[in-house]
Amino acid sequence: MPTPNDPAAPGFSLAGRLAVVTGAAGLLGREHCRALADAGATVVATDLDEVACADVERQLKQEGRRAVRAFAADITDAASLARLRDAILRTEDRLDILVNNAALNERVEAPDGGAADSRFESFPVECFRQMLDVNVTGTFLACQILGAEMSRRRTGSIINIASTYGHVAPDQRIYRRPDGSQTFWKSAGYPASKGAVLAFTRFLATYWADRGVRVNSLSPGGVASPGQDPHFVEAYSARTPLGRMSQPNEYRGALVFLASDASSYMTGADLTVDGGWTTW
Repeated sequence: MPTPNDPAAPGFSLAGRLAVVTGAAGLLGREHCRALADAGATVVATDLDEVACADVERQLKQEGRRAVRAFAADITDAASLARLRDAILRTEDRLDILVNNAALNERVEAPDGGAADSRFESFPVECFRQMLDVNVTGTFLACQILGAEMSRRRTGSIINIASTYGHVAPDQRIYRRPDGSQTFWKSAGYPASKGAVLAFTRFLATYWADRGVRVNSLSPGGVASPGQDPHFVEAYSARTPLGRMSQPNEYRGALVFLASDASSYMTGADLTVDGGWTTW
């Protein structure tokens, strides 16, 4: 991607802007922080775990991205988010971009595989509720507390990270082993919560349209990550028109586009970056 001062990138610069990324310690969260910092923004990386937050700041500064700060916060706790907001405003006195990336998502490569309880018939309602609490209520609270500051200042861009599984049902076949057995099923919690994120995005886009706050969503496809079973990767790739999973850095351009003035006439929309997964 061109640098913020590159004349080939009009409207994409985030110089002078303050961006908050939730779930910053995750695989995509770190990439979101890198993308925004490279476009010129000062980035506040926040996650539930203080040590993990500090590790994000340390890693990105070692890579040469100096304008990154860490501040731990619980997105399901309004008081915790208020402390984050107040800390930002004490030092920066602005809040321009919010990336709601934090989410719970059971993964096929998890050590336990989610095997025993991942079938719908036995999926614990407590797990379903927890996923809704983090993925939906957490997004709601972050927008209410951090986004309200944008509304007060009459400017800002909110990007809610959704998913292809907010648009289409999980294809449970990709989790089968070559011998036909299956021990992992994608639960109802993740697609239900991400579908809610898409609906909430449209609500908030219209609600704050007259306040100068744009609200869009970004729906990633499956991301290659360490520990994934080769059979799963092969099945996912075969199901995808581009024939592969995404790399973690392949959402950077889309994120900067949504955060910047390059998308100034865009709100209430979803940008799906999935290698064509949802086209068939």
